[in-house]
Parts: sequence; structure tokens; C-alpha cells
Amino acid sequence: MLLDMRRLAFLLLILPFAAARAEDRAGEFDYYVLALSWNASWCAREGDARDADQCDPRHDYGFTVHGLWPQYERGWPADCRTRERDPSRRETAEMTPIMGSSGLAAYQWRKHGRCTGLSATEYFDATRRAWGAVTRPDIFRRLPRDMEIAPAVVEEAFLEANPDMERNGVTVTCRDGFIQEVRICLTKALEPRACAPDTRRDCRAVSLMPQMR
Repeated sequence: MLLDMRRLAFLLLILPFAAARAEDRAGEFDYYVLALSWNASWCAREGDARDADQCDPRHDYGFTVHGLWPQYERGWPADCRTRERDPSRRETAEMTPIMGSSGLAAYQWRKHGRCTGLSATEYFDATRRAWGAVTRPDIFRRLPRDMEIAPAVVEEAFLEANPDMERNGVTVTCRDGFIQEVRICLTKALEPRACAPDTRRDCRAVSLMPQMR
């Protein structure tokens, strides 16, 4: 009897986890989040210490794509199984102009791209199209110095530059006192839409936005 109770307790412990992972099936999601990182913030926080190539001023990076993430209306899938092959080094290297590094492109495919149900080629093409559909406000490329900025100002600039975006469809995040990312919610057809409540987590603190290198 004691053994049966232990087995029952073990099953009750693992079943919620197993059920949650069972939902993460390639192609089953509700919308996308396009995450755009302010490259200078990432470099100041960690890239410079790594001597990362994307922090070299010759690249002239402003915003870069962190990832195109499939989302549920509540939560998100990750690390899905797929029959699609992994991208080649050439394919990930071709994402460098908008993502900053081929390593990030490979990682984003493994963690998020596999969950889209797309091939790696299709996923990277969707990422490029999402990137191309968003106007990045030029004002941030012309910062005269490192500046403390309210996240709401960054959000407003994106909304002004992209009139078809919904106010609840743009979120600005901060990390370690820096403006980190602008996250834009898109339909599966890559059209602007409102973010689900668990994605709308705007930073409110005035934060540092470093000048481009």
C-alpha cells in the first residue's frame, strides 16, 4: 500500500509537467512576438566583455532581431520536436546582418523556430519579412550620447513610425538599468495585433539607452 501511495505521489508530481510539455507541438501556436534588441545595450551589458564581433562599430548596428517567437494566448512553446532539418552554417550566417551573429540565429531556430512548424529556411524568411515590415525610428540611431530614456518614449516612437501597430501590441523591456528590447506582437500572417496579457509587461523605469558605437 505504501509503495502504491509513493507511485501515486510521483505521478501527481510529474503529470502537470508532462501535460505542459505535451502542448508544445510544432506548428501549434497563436501568434508571434518579434523581439528587437538595442544592440548597444547588449554590448554594454555583456557583449563588450565577450569581445563580440557584433559590438564592433564597423557594423553600425542599431536594433537587431533577438528572435521571432511563437506564442500561445497564455504562455509560449519552446524546444519543440520537428522533422525539419537544422539550418546550415551558411543559412545562419546569412541572418547576421539583422541578428548580429550566426550563433544567435542557430539558437533561435533550436528554441523557437522548431515550434513554428516551418522549415529553417521558411522560419528565417519569416523573420526577415517581419523585420522588414517594421520601421525602426531613426531618432535612436542619432542619439548624441548615452541617454536615460523613459520606455514609454521608445514605445511612442515605434507607434508613430508604424501607424498600423496597436498600442497594446508593443512592449518595451529593460534589464540591469538598460533599455533592452522592443517586442512587437504579430499574427501568423505577420500583421500587427494586440499582445496577450502575459506578454504586455512594459518596463516603467527610466533606463539607459547607450549611443550607437
